[in-house]
Amino acid sequence: MKRTSTLFTALLLAATMFAQGWKANYGGVMLQGFYWDSYQDTKWTNLESQAKELSEYFDLVWLPQSAQARNTTSMGYDDYYWFTNYNSSFGTEAELLSLIGTFKANGIKTIADVVINHRATTAGWFDFPTETYNNVTYSMTSKDVVKNDDGGAALTQAQKDGVQLSDFMDTGEDWPGMRDLDHNSTNVQTIVKAYLQMLKDKFGYAGFRYDMVKGYAGKFTALYNNATKPEFSVGEYWDGDINKVKAWVESTKSNNVPTSAVFDFPIRYTVRNAVNNGNWAALDGVGLAKEAEYARYAVTFVENHDTEDRGGNSHQDPIRKDTLAANAYILAMPGTPTIFLKHYQANKNDIKNMISVRKLIGINNESKAVKYSSSSDFYAFTTTGTNGNMLTVLGPAKSFSNTNRWVKLTGGYHWAYYVEKNKANFVWASLASGTYDGEQSVTLTAVSNDANAQIVYTTNGNEPTASSAKATNGQALTIPVGTTVLKAGLLVDGVVKNIITRNYNIVDFKPYNIKVYVNADNADGAWANAKMTSANPSINFWIWGGTHKTAKGSWPGDIVTTTEMADGKKWFVKEFAITTSTDVVNFVFSVGAGSPQTVNIENIKATTFINISSEKEGEKNKVNVVSTGIDNVVAERNGTNDPYYYTLSGQRIAKPAQRGIYIHNGKKVLVK
Repeated sequence: MKRTSTLFTALLLAATMFAQGWKANYGGVMLQGFYWDSYQDTKWTNLESQAKELSEYFDLVWLPQSAQARNTTSMGYDDYYWFTNYNSSFGTEAELLSLIGTFKANGIKTIADVVINHRATTAGWFDFPTETYNNVTYSMTSKDVVKNDDGGAALTQAQKDGVQLSDFMDTGEDWPGMRDLDHNSTNVQTIVKAYLQMLKDKFGYAGFRYDMVKGYAGKFTALYNNATKPEFSVGEYWDGDINKVKAWVESTKSNNVPTSAVFDFPIRYTVRNAVNNGNWAALDGVGLAKEAEYARYAVTFVENHDTEDRGGNSHQDPIRKDTLAANAYILAMPGTPTIFLKHYQANKNDIKNMISVRKLIGINNESKAVKYSSSSDFYAFTTTGTNGNMLTVLGPAKSFSNTNRWVKLTGGYHWAYYVEKNKANFVWASLASGTYDGEQSVTLTAVSNDANAQIVYTTNGNEPTASSAKATNGQALTIPVGTTVLKAGLLVDGVVKNIITRNYNIVDFKPYNIKVYVNADNADGAWANAKMTSANPSINFWIWGGTHKTAKGSWPGDIVTTTEMADGKKWFVKEFAITTSTDVVNFVFSVGAGSPQTVNIENIKATTFINISSEKEGEKNKVNVVSTGIDNVVAERNGTNDPYYYTLSGQRIAKPAQRGIYIHNGKKVLVK
């Protein structure tokens, strides 16, 4: 009887843990693995190739909605398929399964973007897909659409079509353009539960990010989480009013316990206002992460795909400056920080260092943060972690001189992290793990209350011992070209303590220039019409990617008139400097005011010839790229001038020793 009671108690505790939506004292950090139109950077294969590096810093990666949506190219918020088609804009179903499996093997848990407020239809207003999964068929009908969908327009259409809508009104805000689902419907509830369970069971998602939870009552989030028991749940309740956001968390309660965390929009707006206005004292504003009762359920962020500046006429509501200081703020605060992919890509070493300090000090989602001091030009606060105390100083007046108590570990533009040396005992390495171009330097710093502590280290991956190489406090080590595994610890009373590891891949890269040639002869009949045959022909280059962007800053981009002759043909030509081993250039070409235009041409990193032709008759407003310099596999020839090769996933390597297909001099080549 006692054993049965113990088992029952254990099961009850496990269920309660699942039901609470987010773990207590959770020290993880999440990466938002996409931005708007991030089709190349967020390709499942691209993300998978970064799994090892990401795993050193991120515990969770939030992916975009991963099924095929209504539109061929889509970020997934016009969700259509739920069960049967996972060949999306980011890759195939097999690639998605491989990505999540690789993440899991590297200790990363994956969060699914779940769009259940609304759903797309095929051609009419109410023709949802019928799908079969595990021998069960799921189908929604017009009766699964709320009665007041689209402000009454759906009801008008239903009457015209001779069909019925639900008898229930929307339990949240209306969203025009797609059908708002009636979560009071038993059929909708059954399908949503099966969908979420499938995401866990088939794909291996650990949790859910619920899109637009303002659109339906919070009690339904509780219903779905209780049924499927995700390890993590976070809702997008987009509102800066902290009382409304807290009320949503309360609305997800089951047995008086919240079943979901929520994105901390209030703290995001606090940070945006402070840094955009240059009033650093305003960082003392509101945030769920600042309230002990709600910090556990606060998923903090400073930018996402909806707030970022998308360029053109879609400027949204971005952090316009001091991106690093903004990230340093949330990474030193309670809550679970979420780092935006663009911020991570642009500032890898800084953000990696911020995360490393957070984890070194043991800051988690229920840590305590207290204001230390502030004025209009700086803001300072302390955070208590499980391994010590940390001081964060932000703003242009960020210098701090109390070295008797605090030791500066790392910092950058308008941000600095200090630790309290009397409560710490570890080594800090200034260069984060990762891939770098050219020989690097890393500084080792000892933070200890023992004056006799010594730094010991190895560079071959072995655990340091008392007899390993020793470094003085503040000594810089050179990291050469190649692979280096640095391990360093503190030698105290003959024992090496608190060993840290850094993995470095140093690339022998030298910047070089490339040229991009686009056909100017118009020989095939006229994709560019009169612009190609006029006295002053031109073409528009819309440019992005790597270190490159359109100088003009608005569509249709930079006007190029320069031409060169090659292989007996005339080409528009533009030169680019490739400045890093990961640098690429992406294009859309157009003529006139920007129409017709090509599809995206991506990942150009070597001199390339791009041939463009018109579509078939009757579709002259569209343009196809019919060939580029990397379309055809050719045998490798001697005498090529580019010393670098690239794998098909884009990794730069020396001339390969293994037989295979690689990109070299802008072409796919077969190395035998």
